[in-house]
Amino acid sequence: MRILIVEDEQSIAELERDYMQINGFQCDIAADGEEGLKMALENDYSLVILDIMLPKMDGFAVLSRLREEKDTPIILLSAKREEIDKIRGLGLGADDYMTKPFSPGELVARVKTHISRYDRLTGRTLRSNVLKIRGLEIDRDARKVKVNGEERTLTAKEYDLLLFLAENPNKVFSRDLLFDRIWGLEAVGDIATVTVHIQRIRDKIEQDTQNPQYIETVWGAGYRFRA
Repeated sequence: MRILIVEDEQSIAELERDYMQINGFQCDIAADGEEGLKMALENDYSLVILDIMLPKMDGFAVLSRLREEKDTPIILLSAKREEIDKIRGLGLGADDYMTKPFSPGELVARVKTHISRYDRLTGRTLRSNVLKIRGLEIDRDARKVKVNGEERTLTAKEYDLLLFLAENPNKVFSRDLLFDRIWGLEAVGDIATVTVHIQRIRDKIEQDTQNPQYIETVWGAGYRFRA
């Protein structure tokens, strides 16, 4: 599932993105209202996180224009605590309203709730939960991996690492970041384990491990999943 974050404060946008990615969402970021509206209209997002105070076009204007064409779930974020802003936002068609500072964990919970509700109302839950990339299939529900129809056995960490990379294609992730994402910030270990796990995954899913078609090594930077 892909989420659009419309937020002009880079640190907040990156925090929201990081928490969403940890929970399995893919994210795009727009830094102003005009860009956010254009991206929201041109793409099929599962949900939009929309700040009110934005350059070029404020969140209320973006919300109003977006509601003319799409029923995508929208969560408004604002530093304003006035009741009138909440009433206005919900009246224009927002699904939820949160004030800053907010708990990232609570934001994730609300995102999941609104997406689930929207899926039930629209029947979108019938969507396949199998991620398919060329001959590779990753079944999120069953936590199974197949290559050209043949099931491959992966350990829990191998599966989590592969899924994270596959859900964020064409992006380079350092070993440090991957270690934090998959093993956790409090994990005790060596980031060299990332290299070991990548090699094991390649042994199981790649036809030629010397010329991988899925997980590429970007020398000096990390790894990238090629979509």
